[in-house]
Amino acid sequence: MNAIKSSLPEVYNLPSLSQNRPNSDTSQSASRLEREGTRQAIHPLTEEVAPENAATDQRPTRRYQIMLLLSGFFMTFHVIGINFIYGVFQDFYTSPQSNIKDAQGQDALVSLVGSIATGLTWSGSIFVNPMIARFQNVKLITLSGAFIMSLGLFLASYSTKIWHLYLTQSLLYGIGSSMYYFPIMALTPVYFDRHRGFAMGFVLAGSGIGGLVLAPLLRFLLDRVGVQWALKILAIWNFVIALPVSLVIRQKPGFGARAADRGTMINKALMTKGTFVSQSLGAFLQASGNVVPLYYMTTYSTSVLSWSSSTGSLILAMNNAVNSISRVLMGILADRVGRQNTMVASVILSGLSVLALWYEAPRARFIAFVVFYGILAGGYNALLPTTITEVYGTQHYARVNGFIYFIRGIGAIFGAPIAGVILGSHTRGAVVNMGLGALRKRYNDVVIYDAALLLAAGMCMAYVRWLDARDKGRWTWKA
Repeated sequence: MNAIKSSLPEVYNLPSLSQNRPNSDTSQSASRLEREGTRQAIHPLTEEVAPENAATDQRPTRRYQIMLLLSGFFMTFHVIGINFIYGVFQDFYTSPQSNIKDAQGQDALVSLVGSIATGLTWSGSIFVNPMIARFQNVKLITLSGAFIMSLGLFLASYSTKIWHLYLTQSLLYGIGSSMYYFPIMALTPVYFDRHRGFAMGFVLAGSGIGGLVLAPLLRFLLDRVGVQWALKILAIWNFVIALPVSLVIRQKPGFGARAADRGTMINKALMTKGTFVSQSLGAFLQASGNVVPLYYMTTYSTSVLSWSSSTGSLILAMNNAVNSISRVLMGILADRVGRQNTMVASVILSGLSVLALWYEAPRARFIAFVVFYGILAGGYNALLPTTITEVYGTQHYARVNGFIYFIRGIGAIFGAPIAGVILGSHTRGAVVNMGLGALRKRYNDVVIYDAALLLAAGMCMAYVRWLDARDKGRWTWKA
């Protein structure tokens, strides 16, 4: 008993079991606390004094953290999952079965629909992040975004011209998805301290699982009920899931005020820094190159390899599944060899995989490309936020992260449409007339273009790595 008593702070010593009178030190301490008017609670087991702000303690409960993780998972499942499977829409809209007659064979124009949607999802950060900092009730942002995003998909089902798709499946969907995406992504890390990496990895894993599930599901709906009802079902399902997801997120007390005080704009000194310029250019190039395989895997499968559209959607689903697993594995690898090292290697190797495995690819080598690209392309997306923190510090994270995602959105808009221009106009039935060799050559040109984008992005990331070491005054192999 004496040992137990000695382990407790003297001010909270327990009375002796053999005595009925209180310890004099305890009485004096209690009197002092009473005189000061404090109302601090003492935990019945640990005898610890509760913090003075216990009544307003905003630490999240385990239940809320679990709800937040599930909400983030389902959000990325839909937002990024739908972006990742646009290749299925691309294959349908450009095919002879398309309900958009002026879209048949127009790969560049059709890819621009998905590119604008994806680009707005990312680039909307520059507008949504200031809203998060200034709005206390962020549920209004996420709910509005979910509604606009779903409305865009629903109205797209009535499209008969390609410009209709630009207004609905591009603009409305892209604006709404950004408003739905960024509040959850920005606020989720704030509610985790010890397991923040796991939390964000779990949330982002929803994107790959979304692509895995939605690609074959969308192909099934297109074959069974047509594109109009497929879009309606996707829109309704998205909104039904988004309603409870949007209601979970809440602003953490003080977070918005601190973000507003820091500001959301990049200052001139940071913008002219070589590290920031190279990081921005790399983000633009990587986003441009990253979307090209996602949009043209399916069309390559059906046009060049003569697989069915269902098989093409399964190819895309396989890529998304591998990519989802890769995000977790890349994080584990990064903890061992360094986050910047892992990101640089993943971008460069993804470019080499495009050139080595997709160029003149027969069926077996194309499957290898789908798998390896899924593995390697996951590194950049998974590690970008943490490397921004390492390079620029936590005090600049919100500003730099928002601007980098804006740049990535702009890059995503240009990558796939330019690849479509290189590919040129063609229909699936025209392969026989123009010759398979001619079409394969056009895809080879697309492969070279995409590999050049990714390799250039890798060089920019490597330069950032070198500049960061120089600015910190030392070179370390693990960074």
